[in-house]
Amino acid sequence: MRGSMASGQLSREEALACVGCRHACHILLYADTEAQLFEEIPIRHIVLMQMRFDGLLGFPGGLVDPSEESLEEGLSRELWEELGFSLSVTLEDHVSSCHNPSSSSSHLITHFYARRMEEKEIREVEKAAASTATDHGHEVMGMVRVPLYTLKGGEGGLPSFLSHSFIGNSRSQLEDALVRFGLVTPEELQTALTHAEQRRKQPWGGAA
Repeated sequence: MRGSMASGQLSREEALACVGCRHACHILLYADTEAQLFEEIPIRHIVLMQMRFDGLLGFPGGLVDPSEESLEEGLSRELWEELGFSLSVTLEDHVSSCHNPSSSSSHLITHFYARRMEEKEIREVEKAAASTATDHGHEVMGMVRVPLYTLKGGEGGLPSFLSHSFIGNSRSQLEDALVRFGLVTPEELQTALTHAEQRRKQPWGGAA
């Protein structure tokens, strides 16, 4: 596993055995697509994240109390509130558990899940999130798709997306998942990260 994701890694069992720890569960939803940008740039995959109430990017999900419900039951509940879409998360969807290094408290453990869906289902999720989800316009400002391509010169697409601000360790979760599930190659991710870092160092985020 990569850098920041590798530190603080726990098995699911170790995480649940942590006394006094809080638990946050989030999920990456993705699907394959044949769509193209401008009829020439393959989009390849649809990967969903969301804009939170605080202006930060993150994954759908939230805090779960394992003493009251399982991690998967709690995440499924959170998804209904945030997406307005019924999705039964299972143990097979679990990807990783780790101490959140970005938390002000070392007692927060983040559990990351991923589910591959059909493109039609992803579109249904997006529609429900904007029309029926109780948290839409409150805790969640809206769903966003992660652009997995890099435009010429590295000025747009994934590099620009990665230069935004993310909540907690969601950016490292995204980077790890993109490679883990073959959504981008390690070389494509490294190129995007390099351009993203250059963009952050430029005045006004690289704007002309």
